[in-house]
Amino acid sequence: MNTGLEGNYVLKQNKKLALGYTTGSCSAAAAKAAAKMLFTGERQDFVDLMTPKGILLHLEVLEQEFTQEAARCAVKKDAGDDPDVTNGVLVYARVSRGRPKEIMRKHNMNSAYIYILGGVGVGRVTKPGLEQDVGEAAINQVPRRMIREAVVQVCEEQGYGGDITVEISIPEGVELAKKTFNPRLGIEGGISVLGTSGIVEPMSEAALIETIRMEMQMKKNNGAAYLLAAPGNYGMAYLSAHASFSLEQAVKYSNYVGELIDFGVEMGFSGILMVSHIGKLIKVAGGIMNTHSRNGDARMELLAANALLAGAERETLIKILEAITTDEGLAILKREGLLEMTMKHVMEKVHGYLDHRAYGHLRIGVIAFSNEWGELGQAGPVEELTKALAEEGNI
Repeated sequence: MNTGLEGNYVLKQNKKLALGYTTGSCSAAAAKAAAKMLFTGERQDFVDLMTPKGILLHLEVLEQEFTQEAARCAVKKDAGDDPDVTNGVLVYARVSRGRPKEIMRKHNMNSAYIYILGGVGVGRVTKPGLEQDVGEAAINQVPRRMIREAVVQVCEEQGYGGDITVEISIPEGVELAKKTFNPRLGIEGGISVLGTSGIVEPMSEAALIETIRMEMQMKKNNGAAYLLAAPGNYGMAYLSAHASFSLEQAVKYSNYVGELIDFGVEMGFSGILMVSHIGKLIKVAGGIMNTHSRNGDARMELLAANALLAGAERETLIKILEAITTDEGLAILKREGLLEMTMKHVMEKVHGYLDHRAYGHLRIGVIAFSNEWGELGQAGPVEELTKALAEEGNI
């Protein structure tokens, strides 16, 4: 079947990797098809959906059923060559006229509303701090907008201006959620409906690691003895905001802390200065050298353990363990006057694990920061490394 993604791919290590489409795209496409069935009383074997990425999808509509009151159908998720746990699941949408019995978040559609609900297999938010409010279905903002726009398009075509209720369900999501960190994040009962572009762009792990290696080797071949490194967008944004650092010279190492250190030793670098958001760096304080969530979380546990060393009381530790984000945990520590001492312990452990990984063959400095609190701490010979990088013209 021609989905509209034919000819669209990403190239990694000279290998073409097929694109896929998100659960958000599946939800919007199913909702659009169900709305058409509701108003026309006709089967919709295929549905077209324009994604925020600008790619027009042409998707098969499965398991169609409809009456005068409601219509329901499914679209099958295809993650392309991305190793996505939701690949192949059926995403259902049920569309009906009128308002739901329970009052949920309302979306304006001229003078009427579109109510977007989560059914079986779609998680529900139980803790504050996430994109949706407590009690809401875990359907993120972009998928909600996609669903709304798709249904509005059908309503306008059919001349309907009343209320509409859309219920998204992913029956397999109940079991799939057990393979995710959703329960830890305060999302219960299913998976989240995600996607900011509507398209899944696969990332080959081996290719990404090789890209990091190649960038480091290039710098080494050009005479660099020291490296400035950041994991991703947050780290790069921090570097760009500080005049003493050059964004262009930093190596972006993603989640691969261990590989960064290993390559540095292997290539004979003298030192690495790492600048990282605490959300990733806190994991290194527990010896976690791949900071991707699928390999381990333990952010709050590690923050709480170091807060205990800083003198935190039981009630404070409980609050930290119940926090969803590291910034929320830091705010608790700040209120209790324990942030500075906790970060001292964290940074000592981070540097200890990094130094152990390098077996003493690298001088490693670390700067930790958060978006809300700025710089949180340093460890290792940061000043010396900063000077060495400046002399090489790397900052």
